[in-house]
Amino acid sequence: MSQSVVEDTSVADYRRLRAAHLNEVTAALDDHVGRLDWSREQIDRHRTARLRALLGYARERSPFHAERLRGLDPATATVADLAALPMMTKQDAQENWDAIVTTRDLDRVRAERILAEQTWFSYTPGGEQIFSSGGSSGVRGVYVWDWQFFVSAVCLAWRTQAREEQRQPSTGVSRLAVLSAGEPPHASTPLFDVPTAPGMETVVIPVGAPFDDVLAAVAAAKPTHLVAYASVIGRLARAASRGELSISPVRVSTNSEPLLDEDRQAIREAWAAPVHNLWGSTEIGVQAVGCARGEGLHIAEDEVVLERVDENGVPVAPDEPAVRTLATGLANRTFPFIRYDLGDQVTLLPDPCPCGSAFARVADIGGRRDDDFRYGSITVPASAFRYVLGTDPRISEYQVTQTAGGANILAVGDPDVGHVSAAVVAALRVQGLADAAIRIQVVDRLQRLSGSGKLRRFVPLR
Repeated sequence: MSQSVVEDTSVADYRRLRAAHLNEVTAALDDHVGRLDWSREQIDRHRTARLRALLGYARERSPFHAERLRGLDPATATVADLAALPMMTKQDAQENWDAIVTTRDLDRVRAERILAEQTWFSYTPGGEQIFSSGGSSGVRGVYVWDWQFFVSAVCLAWRTQAREEQRQPSTGVSRLAVLSAGEPPHASTPLFDVPTAPGMETVVIPVGAPFDDVLAAVAAAKPTHLVAYASVIGRLARAASRGELSISPVRVSTNSEPLLDEDRQAIREAWAAPVHNLWGSTEIGVQAVGCARGEGLHIAEDEVVLERVDENGVPVAPDEPAVRTLATGLANRTFPFIRYDLGDQVTLLPDPCPCGSAFARVADIGGRRDDDFRYGSITVPASAFRYVLGTDPRISEYQVTQTAGGANILAVGDPDVGHVSAAVVAALRVQGLADAAIRIQVVDRLQRLSGSGKLRRFVPLR
């Protein structure tokens, strides 16, 4: 049998089972949309029950978690009791893979074999999907999404948009353009290639292609709805404002990267469309989603517990700064993440949201703490570069790589290199780094991560 026939068969098999999976998502979506109107009491009651179920299951089926959960009674546990458990790191998850996974017919060797042999996305006989991601940390991870976890993650990702579609149903053809990695092993394509309204057509456009090709594909798709990595949508919006792209999306969803102020402003100026920003991870799925009515993101508290903690993993008060954020995913029982260090810092928004939701909010994620560059005792925040590079109208995209005494910058567009270089040097001087060596190279495109299609905007010195 030829390789092409094998690939065609693999894709066909996957699509048939995925169709069944998406039908289950559709069946569950109404329940998730209804949860958006829950009271604070309903949210807390549901979350506590889900947490107890997860802890009890993990203790019985995962040797790794059984050891961590000694002394904690899952039957009476509360969110506050999680503070007694040690943090779980990415290194913990990858080094203890076989002791964490709760299904007996799956181990790390088999998961790696599935990743190596699959020609397209696939399901195990048990209905699990295997994904891999390097993320911004650069540490490769292998992850398992079981059948129900996928349903939960998709509903969390799309329920806010689905509610808006129900309130204002489209009178014409709806087309969703999904700009993502486009192929295995990253989870973005299965998660986002999901219609949010009856009859919606979808098209997947790989973001790793040259931008001119991406631009042409988006123009040909004529999407009414757009979902993509934040930096990609920002660049599309700037192209639209220059008259290089003629589309009129009625709803925009961003994900996978920090939504910078410059990109949000570009979207507003190009299309005046509501923006639903999403903060998620391959480990947890979806942590929070923006409602497009108020600031920040609503935490998916019915399926996720977030803890803002200090450097020792001790929870801090809502109005105190936190060093890191720990997440407990309540939906994934095949590979539980309990008090997992996401590597992000979040700030709680105390005021009620104009949308009326009782779900807590966090400010838009400004980036991982690893985005900051450290030069000896001096720390230069990523915002020092963003302020200059992200506000220059002649730069459509950029990437900053730290050097010993400054940075090398790749810029797409037609910038005044001398002017921009001087502005960056001045911005770094304000941060305490005198006479920084800045080198700017104008390029046609930036190289995205091959596995995920993401852009690593800031690359620290190793």
